Amino acid sequence: MFRTARRAAQTLPPWLAHALSAQRGPVPWNAVLRGALAGGPLLLAALLAGRASLGVVAAIAAMLAGINDRPGSRRTSVRRIGVPALAGAVGLLVGTYAGQDLGAVSLTLVLTGLGLLAGGISAVGPVASGTGTQVLVTAAVGAGMPLPDPGWQSALAFLGGAGWLLALRLVLPTPGSLTGDLRRDFRFDGERAAVADVYEAVATLLDAVGTEHAVARRAALTAALDHAQDALAGPRLRRRASTAAERRLHAQYAAALPLGEAVTALAWAERAVPARAAEGPRRLAAAVRGNTHAGPLPAPSRTDPALRALDDALLHAAVAFDRGGGGDLHTRRRSPRSLARAVLGAGGREYGLRVGLCFGASAAAAQALHHGHWYGSHQHWYWLPATAVFLVKPDLGPLVSRVLCRAAGTVLGALLFAGFAAVLPRPEGLVLLVAVCGALVPVAARHFAAQTTVVTVLVLALVMVGGEPQASAGRIGETLLACAIVLVVGHLPMPGQRAAGIRARIDAADAAAHAYLTHVLSESDDRATRWTLRREAYRTLAEARAAIARAAAELPALARHSEGTDEVAAVLERLVDTTTACAVHLDDTGGLTPRHTERLAALRGELAERRGRVDPRHSELPLAR
Repeated sequence: MFRTARRAAQTLPPWLAHALSAQRGPVPWNAVLRGALAGGPLLLAALLAGRASLGVVAAIAAMLAGINDRPGSRRTSVRRIGVPALAGAVGLLVGTYAGQDLGAVSLTLVLTGLGLLAGGISAVGPVASGTGTQVLVTAAVGAGMPLPDPGWQSALAFLGGAGWLLALRLVLPTPGSLTGDLRRDFRFDGERAAVADVYEAVATLLDAVGTEHAVARRAALTAALDHAQDALAGPRLRRRASTAAERRLHAQYAAALPLGEAVTALAWAERAVPARAAEGPRRLAAAVRGNTHAGPLPAPSRTDPALRALDDALLHAAVAFDRGGGGDLHTRRRSPRSLARAVLGAGGREYGLRVGLCFGASAAAAQALHHGHWYGSHQHWYWLPATAVFLVKPDLGPLVSRVLCRAAGTVLGALLFAGFAAVLPRPEGLVLLVAVCGALVPVAARHFAAQTTVVTVLVLALVMVGGEPQASAGRIGETLLACAIVLVVGHLPMPGQRAAGIRARIDAADAAAHAYLTHVLSESDDRATRWTLRREAYRTLAEARAAIARAAAELPALARHSEGTDEVAAVLERLVDTTTACAVHLDDTGGLTPRHTERLAALRGELAERRGRVDPRHSELPLAR
């Protein structure tokens, strides 16, 4: 039955198949617990204190923080939850005071300008994208949901709600940490799991060397390294790791980098390796999870340069595990110039323009309906622009997929809430509904339609507690109107080249790949710089691949603008793999074989040809840099 379902999904057009697909994985019970303890208790406390409106704001903040509460380390959650929350408080202030003091036309212009700015900032990265989203949603709420409290009090309540969920994230132990020494495991459970996953990914790739699964397993290794790097590189009070446990984790991560390099070279050579080769990395993964010594490793097999590099890396890792003297994370801080280039470049301008148009048009339509008394007895018009903000975000999936999922989720959520509102006692029943929905948000995050359903029920319950009458039918109509606005703006021609964001990511991946290649061919002994450049090359490639995959699932009218970029990314990927193989061979013999040099020359030529097809500006690029 499952095979039949998968086969049917493969026959669907990409834009529809994406809308029907969902992420898989275990239930994040720790996030479920945090969600249950966040919005519901905050709302209850506010009701008991006689400040229902502030409780609604705090619960909305906790809900938005819960959406940003992703798996990972506690340290990274500070940035992932805290930075958008601060921006959300600013957006709430701006929206509240602008809604009070400005007329409809001036308010629309202010919100449009805010959309342009937030859209451009969102091009920087995932945290920036969450920040841009939250500032626009809260600006819409501040302007379109007038509250009886002063704006500064609402902003403080918003920070309190998000801060409460962040405090739960930092304080509550995860289920796995309760099985061992709590003091030892509690602080670094997310970091330890991330580093262990790197060694497990190395072992999995070793198992796949010489098979058709090697490419996918190498991509999984890149994802594991990215995740571990982010988990360990989060904000800290001191510049360097301050405890022995943290220094040990840093050393274990750093020791995995030469292992990843060696196993990538083995995969490039397409030679099967002895079965025992994967035992060493698996034992190291178990040692990281259990916070124990590495123990004995399998006997070495040193028949070619890549295997010798693998065994040397295993020995180095065993020493690092026993000594735990710290290690460089091999990250490169983005300069203010590179951040400005991302915001003001072609990708940032295109995204900012679309966000600004969508947000401004939806705010104008909502105000027109509001002043024309189409909303009936309630005075809130925030729903339409807030919905448009989520719909215009490309990192939530292709445009048509987002629209279909949002429409279906809103209809289902509004109908469910209408049923709940008819039978639940008020306000205690609504408080319970908010707590249940808060617990369901992490589970529903696997599919945009499911998440929309849960969030719709939660928000409608909150605003009813705040005094708004039941308005499920109106919310369905506003959502459909927002879908129409985003669909129209999403297909409008814009100044410059379409798919500018994807081309910007391809350019970044190209530059990183050639910086890595140049360093390797210079035969420098600076391995720390080499590993930093290698990490950046693979990370930028992974980001480009993700953006290309989303673009390929758009409607044909949009997907055609990114045609050929996946072939460019594939060539870049092979170029980086070949560069890694060259680095390992140079370390072992001091020179390259004809196979290495011929492969490099062929890949450079193919890259120039494919880039010329996708973007004529690159048709005259030299084959060597």
